[in-house]
Amino acid sequence: MSTENEYAPSPTTWVRSAVEKIEETGSTESAGFDGMSVILMTMRGVKSGKIRKVPVMRVEHDGVYAAVASLGGAPKNPVWYNNLKADPKVEVLDGTTTKQFVAREIEGEEYDLWWKRSVAAFPTYAEYQKKTTRVIPQFVLEPVQ
Repeated sequence: MSTENEYAPSPTTWVRSAVEKIEETGSTESAGFDGMSVILMTMRGVKSGKIRKVPVMRVEHDGVYAAVASLGGAPKNPVWYNNLKADPKVEVLDGTTTKQFVAREIEGEEYDLWWKRSVAAFPTYAEYQKKTTRVIPQFVLEPVQ
């Protein structure tokens, strides 16, 4: 039996609830956190091969997005980090617009620039970084041409 197009809801309650709300309304505007906007990333699960969906804070600049793998400052990366590393193709829903992107983990000066943008979009990221010894990974999501 193929799992190629099978969707596997998140085992995390808040993620599953946010995804359900977005799918019911057809827009990410229905599922922001603390008045902040989110985007919905759809990707392939590295272990299951199933479709996975996760909302992340909306960090956008000139049509490129950042996905911040904060996990609330936990000592480990979120599961979706491994999904993007294994298969960087991602679909992004922003508001009611869906587009295809390729994710690329960033570092150095590019990381620093995007970290400023990420914290400006969601100031709590700075607190998350203080809670962990790991450098919180960031991906840029670049549009597929």
